Amino acid sequence: MIAVLTACSAPDKKDNESVAGFIDETVIKSSVEKIQAVQPSADLLLLERGTRHAAELWRAGDGTPDEFSEFVAANYIASPEKRRVVFLKISKYFESMSGYMNEITLDLRKVLDESGGEIDEIDRMFGNYSPGSHLQTDFYSNKIAFVIALNFPYYTLAEKEEMGPKWSREEWAMARLGDQFISRVPAELNQAVSVATGNAEMYIAEYNIHMGKLRTDDGRKLFPDDMVLLSHWNLRDELKANYADKETGPEKQEMIYKVMERIIRQEIPAKVINSSDYEWSPFSNKTVREGSVVELTAEPDTRYSHVISIFNAWKALDPYNPGMNTAILRSFSGGMEIAQEDAEALFDEYLRSPQLKVLAGMIRERLGRDLRPYDIWYDGFKSRSSIPENLLTAKTTALYPDPAAFKAGLPAILTKLGWSPERAKYIADKIVVDPARGSGHAWGAGMKGSVSHLRTRVSDKGMDYKGYNIAVHEFGHNVEQTISLYDVDYYMLSGVPNTGFTEATAFLFQDRDLMLLGMKEENPDKKKQQTLDAAWSLMEIMGVSMVEMKVWKWLYENPEATAAQLKEQTISTAVGVWNQYFAPVLGVSDSPLLAVYSHMIEVPLYLPNYAFGQIIQFQIEGYLEGKDFSDEIDRMYSQGRLTPQQWMQKAVGEKFSAQPIVNALDEALK
Repeated sequence: MIAVLTACSAPDKKDNESVAGFIDETVIKSSVEKIQAVQPSADLLLLERGTRHAAELWRAGDGTPDEFSEFVAANYIASPEKRRVVFLKISKYFESMSGYMNEITLDLRKVLDESGGEIDEIDRMFGNYSPGSHLQTDFYSNKIAFVIALNFPYYTLAEKEEMGPKWSREEWAMARLGDQFISRVPAELNQAVSVATGNAEMYIAEYNIHMGKLRTDDGRKLFPDDMVLLSHWNLRDELKANYADKETGPEKQEMIYKVMERIIRQEIPAKVINSSDYEWSPFSNKTVREGSVVELTAEPDTRYSHVISIFNAWKALDPYNPGMNTAILRSFSGGMEIAQEDAEALFDEYLRSPQLKVLAGMIRERLGRDLRPYDIWYDGFKSRSSIPENLLTAKTTALYPDPAAFKAGLPAILTKLGWSPERAKYIADKIVVDPARGSGHAWGAGMKGSVSHLRTRVSDKGMDYKGYNIAVHEFGHNVEQTISLYDVDYYMLSGVPNTGFTEATAFLFQDRDLMLLGMKEENPDKKKQQTLDAAWSLMEIMGVSMVEMKVWKWLYENPEATAAQLKEQTISTAVGVWNQYFAPVLGVSDSPLLAVYSHMIEVPLYLPNYAFGQIIQFQIEGYLEGKDFSDEIDRMYSQGRLTPQQWMQKAVGEKFSAQPIVNALDEALK
């Protein structure tokens, strides 16, 4: 929420011209000299940095150059003691604004995010409204933004990496305050982003496939009538679950794969989406209603039009972010604090690892057949793959018949993971469980005193195993969100370096889901199996991340592209990445499967966080061996929002790297 409130800032329309040259070097130097003359003890480096940063944000509508100089003289805080007092006050104000704005947003989106009730257009309008989008107009008008920029200036990622190890916790918190004002974006553009992403989220949240209506070309039904799966998450999870079914599983997997292909290519009949009115044969693409074949039109390029809408909304912000003038830069160097080029190089190096081909051979031998494209989701290294899902679901539905039961069970989950009953209650009391309209998600609190929300799907029959597995994942997010807010010493440091770190926590919890159900594994090869599973899973998520990064580069090279053109390019890119990295490993070419991820549509450029999260998870898991899980999670996540490399250094004693998983894979394969 801090990012929503402050990373984009809104001047009046008349003030949107570039600041370059308006507050020139002469004015900056004279402003610094005036401060030095009356406050000779002022830290010169800090004074110069703050004055320059404020000058970069100053527009003509904010005042003349002389008025800028007067503002600096009147508002610069030379005394370290006074600066600290002001910093703590600002932190409290930010927590109040962020927290209450978060509560408003949660309330406005309740109908969209939680199951139950029809969604009317007015619900979409309120749910997509961004209540904080105009707040920054006032911050610049009343000069709050300039006071902060002047006294708590921005440090680049490179500077944080160089200087951060020597900073105190308070200096780190002040630097994070300096991150809040680095650009000025008109409020209407922020609102346009909110509308575009909100529409995409609702499109995905309602993209259900009624599996009981699917038919083979000879008219057979493979799935139960009441099975409704959300694309792509539930489709993928059902595909994974069918590895345990040796008789009908392969045929079901082939059908799901064909459904995914139809979605990617936008060949799926529009009227079978989120509808049980028609029987649909994905292989022939034939539809039947009441015994008669009917001709249905394919879904228009809706999937890709949402990406175009988000791209246009994000691209409109580029001129107001001179230091990070593309969405790619803002997502990686800004949001993730990892350069996109570094991420791509890391992924490329891992995807070329010769060990992956050896691992694929092991999977081929286990399956007793040639590999298929969907085997990127092979789940056989997890012990649960050998346990029939109906048995797992019987256990989860009995334990958790509704969201309230899962909420009541949170303290027990935490105590099983090592937290004391008192600490478990402390954390669990700050988390609520809501029924999700989509696949589920975690939404953190914005201030102390508020709660995090865990959203998960629970049918009227209770929580099935898929829903439970997702719920445990989301609970991991909530635990991180709680620790990194309530247990961090400075509010401006609350949170984690990037979302890869919260994904790591979620994965740590999710991998313990069977243990939490009381299913103890007596498997001497468990650690090796986990390494093999992690290595294969990392290959898959890095592949889809590579596709998305390449697609967004193409969009910037072709900003006028239509949805139809984007569809063709996305498919072409997915096939290209597949043939470069996956075909040599799996032995099958030309699959577009890497383009199926729903994240690409509703939360673009998020996927690399999963890859980062899996790498971080593996490093943390290695470090946790022989240590107390709960104590270490408390210690690590109370660090707050350092840079990724410095967080990892303090957490596990080494920097962020995929090399540990490569080394472990090499050893496991031996």
